[in-house]
Amino acid sequence: MAERIDGEGRSRSILIAGAGPVGLTAALELARRGFAPRIVDAGAGPIPLEESRALGVNARTLTLLSPSGVAGRIVAAAQPIERFRARSGERILVQLDTRNVKGRFSAIRALSQGATERLLIEALAAHGIAPEWRTAVVAETIADVHKPEVVLRRGDGTMETVLPDILIGADGAHSVVRKALGAGFPGEALEAFFYLADFRYSGPVDTHYGEVSIFDPGLIARLPVSADTIRYISTLEDFESRIVHPAAVAEKTWASQFRIHFRHVEPIARGNVFLAGDAAHIHSPAGARGMNLGIEDACWLAWLIAEGREQEYSGLRIPAVKQVLKQTYGLTRLVTMRNPLAIAARNLFAPLLLRFGPARRTLLRSVAGYDTPRPPWIDWAE
Repeated sequence: MAERIDGEGRSRSILIAGAGPVGLTAALELARRGFAPRIVDAGAGPIPLEESRALGVNARTLTLLSPSGVAGRIVAAAQPIERFRARSGERILVQLDTRNVKGRFSAIRALSQGATERLLIEALAAHGIAPEWRTAVVAETIADVHKPEVVLRRGDGTMETVLPDILIGADGAHSVVRKALGAGFPGEALEAFFYLADFRYSGPVDTHYGEVSIFDPGLIARLPVSADTIRYISTLEDFESRIVHPAAVAEKTWASQFRIHFRHVEPIARGNVFLAGDAAHIHSPAGARGMNLGIEDACWLAWLIAEGREQEYSGLRIPAVKQVLKQTYGLTRLVTMRNPLAIAARNLFAPLLLRFGPARRTLLRSVAGYDTPRPPWIDWAE
């Protein structure tokens, strides 16, 4: 593995497990600071474009990816989400203009995870670094977290023992690195399943807004994927029969179902082994914070490594992680409640509260991702 001298004069080799958005961001942020990290992934390549998975790219992420040049490419490729609203029947409970947030970027845009990954890979290639696909980390235990040792297994069955100075686990919710650390993943799962379907339309549709329709109980969320494709997410198994399509359907491009978990590791680093993104924390997609929070992890970790301060990583990130988990838990419970009295109170008080400027600004800053600590290495005002 290639090495670089960090801010304290130390030579460091770095291995990143996982080449999703979080691992790719970590590699890119390290590369532009002079490191040459090695990044491996068990998969065959970036996820298919039609399996959009993570979709929202918020203003915080765009700010973080601006120095590398990726933010401009995302803005050019992404679908603007100019408005967001939540309704119960015909009554509008919440309505936001995402362009009213202060800063260089509107609060949120939509771009499929596969497209985001490809933009990150392209930027990383300019530094002479490419993910090693079909290369899995094999580690039942990491005996010495200060001198981590793992085995890499390639697609052809060959094995390689690696002893990096720094090991970054960005390998998702089922993280091999986290399990090898013996770290628990405490938390809870919601009882209800969530269902997802993406539809591409044959005619023009308005894809500049997002909407949550609450059925008491149950919901259907509508989010743009691209100029002609809309995603619907619901707690209702029969939700497809309830969709009012805005134009003739050309095809259903993807469908899935999942359960929502709220879990996090604490601490998210031990010795010279660090966890980022879904390997460290998972939560509801409410607010589109998942991928964005993981990209924040990656950027903070890369900066701290370059400064020779990586041991501060867990202490700096855990408060932000807990805050976002608390917020997404509250939002998810708010839109999935079943108690009739609670529903009536929500429908009465939510519109009243959000008439006030401070409440609206707080919600908008959360959507933008501006409610976590500002990155000290970036001077742009938010």
